[in-house]
Amino acid sequence: MLNTRNKVLLSVLLCLPLVLAFVEELDDSFMETRGADDTWLIKFYAPWCTFCKQLDPVWHQIGSELKSLGSPVNVGKSDATTNTGLAKEFRVRGYPAILMLKKGVKYNYSGPRTKDGIMNFADRVGGPLVRSLSSLQLFQHAMNRHDVMFVYVGATSQLKGNYTSVAEELIIHTYFFSAARDVLPKAVSLPSLPAVVVFKDGTYFTYNEERDGDLKSWINRERFPNYFKIDSYTLYAMGESGKLVVLALVEEKNLCEDSLRYKSLVEKVAADHREIYGSFYFGFMEGGAYISGLVMGEVIVPSFVVVNLSNDGYFLPPGDVETEQQLMDFLNGVLDGSIQCQGGNSAIQRVRRFIYDIKVTLTPIFSQAPLLGCFLVGFPLAIAAVFCYLCRKARSTMSDDDDDGVTMSAPSLQHHKKRTDKKSD
Repeated sequence: MLNTRNKVLLSVLLCLPLVLAFVEELDDSFMETRGADDTWLIKFYAPWCTFCKQLDPVWHQIGSELKSLGSPVNVGKSDATTNTGLAKEFRVRGYPAILMLKKGVKYNYSGPRTKDGIMNFADRVGGPLVRSLSSLQLFQHAMNRHDVMFVYVGATSQLKGNYTSVAEELIIHTYFFSAARDVLPKAVSLPSLPAVVVFKDGTYFTYNEERDGDLKSWINRERFPNYFKIDSYTLYAMGESGKLVVLALVEEKNLCEDSLRYKSLVEKVAADHREIYGSFYFGFMEGGAYISGLVMGEVIVPSFVVVNLSNDGYFLPPGDVETEQQLMDFLNGVLDGSIQCQGGNSAIQRVRRFIYDIKVTLTPIFSQAPLLGCFLVGFPLAIAAVFCYLCRKARSTMSDDDDDGVTMSAPSLQHHKKRTDKKSD
C-alpha cells in the first residue's frame, strides 16, 4: 500500500514540471522577442490577488490541454506588478486580466473565469476569423456544437467585406462561418444571395439591412439565444445590445414548484411571442445576489424582474405574476411606460450603490471578526482625521505669518512718512 502511494506521488511530482512548462512566465521584453505571427493567451496577475491564485491551477490545465490538442495558441502569464511595461502595453486595469494577442491584435476576454469558458475563447479567437463549412456534415456538426451560429452565404461581395470586419470585432463573443448555398439544408429558404443568416432556437433569421439596420448592431443583438440560463458575466455583456432582459430568479439548487412554473412561463412567452417582444431577452438566473446588488436590497427568490443593463435600471411587477397573461401584462407595462423604471446610473444612484457595496462588504466582516471590521473602518478615518488636523495647523501657521508681516510693516510706513515730511520742509 505504501509503495503504491509513493509511486503515485512520484508520478505526480514528475508530471508537475511538464504541466508547468506549458505556461511561460513573460516579462517586459515579451513584445520585442515574440514572433510576429505568434498567437498568445496571457493571464496578468498580482501576487496578492486571491482570484488570481484560484485561477492558477486552471490556467496550467488550459496550457497543458491546448498543447495536447496541437493548438497554435501559446499560453503565458505575467506579474503585472513587476512587469509594468507589459501590463501598460495591454492596458491592464484589474486582476486577473485575460487577453489574446494574435498577429499584433489584442482581444480582451470578459467571460467567466472557468476552464470551459477560457478554452472556448482560445479556440474561437485563435482559429480562423471566418470558418468555412464545405459540406452539409460540417454544417450539422457546427449546429450541434453552437447554440447561436452566424453564416455568410454567397460569393465575394461588399456584404462579405462588412461581415469580415464585424467578425474582427465580435469574434471575442461568437463564432463566424461561411458556406455555399448548397451546403445548407434544403429547408433553409433564402430570399436572395448573398445573405447573412443566424441559426438559433431551432430556427433561423436572415439579415435585412432596411429592417435590421447596421450589420454589427444586428449581430450584437442576435448573438444570444432567446431563452437560456444567464449568469452575471452574460447579463453584463447583454447591456451592449440595448435590449431589456426578462429574468426568472430561481434557487441555485432544489427548485421549488413556483420556480419551475416561473421558468416555464418565461420560456413559453419567449417562444410563442417573439415578434411582439423582440426588444427583450428571456432567461433564468440561479440565486439573487447579483440582482440584489443592482436593486440595492434583498430580492425574493423565486420572482420576476426586467433589467436594463444599459443604464442599470430595473422593473418590478406591480402585483403577483402567476399566469402567462399576467406576465405579458407586466411586459406590456414596461413597453408602454405605465410601469416606471427604478434604479439607474445617476450621480445619486451611484453614491447609494457605493454605500450599499461598502455595507454588504463590511457586514460579514463585522459579524465574523468585529475587531478586524473596526480596524478596517477606523484606520482610514484616523488617517483622514490626522490629514485634516495637519492641513488646519498649516493654515493657522500661514495666517500667523501674514499677521506678523502686517505688524512689522507699520513702523516702516511711519518712518517713510517722517522722511517725506522732512524733505518737504
